[in-house]
Amino acid sequence: MSRDFIPKIIYFMCNWCGTGGAESASAYHFYYPENVLPYRVNCTGSLSPVHILRAFVEGADGVLISGCYPGDCHYEDGNFRARRRVAITKSILDSLGLGEDRVWFRYVAHGEGRRFVDTATEFNDYIKEIGPNPLRERSDT
Repeated sequence: MSRDFIPKIIYFMCNWCGTGGAESASAYHFYYPENVLPYRVNCTGSLSPVHILRAFVEGADGVLISGCYPGDCHYEDGNFRARRRVAITKSILDSLGLGEDRVWFRYVAHGEGRRFVDTATEFNDYIKEIGPNPLRERSDT
């Protein structure tokens, strides 16, 4: 893949845990790639496959989602709901030929700044390796 390719990555973060990880990263001056665009959601369980697919239609090359660890969700089962919805979204992406690995779901707790940064960096490197979203070149999307 071209060294000039800078992927556009949307990072949906739970308001409670994922965002806490980002705040911890900031407090410790850990840096993640600038092309990773964070979006706070109240709970990852509120994300529907439509939100994720819309990100790809709008030009995202990858979508990363961080929620609470099992048992830590403020809404009891939002992280489990998110995991199921990500699985559905992956199957849709696969059937569209985009590749299911353009969406990752990872647990990041409040205080895990290093994990937040490592996850964002690892995903960024992976998306650079697989290349741009094929929908970018289609005129009918």
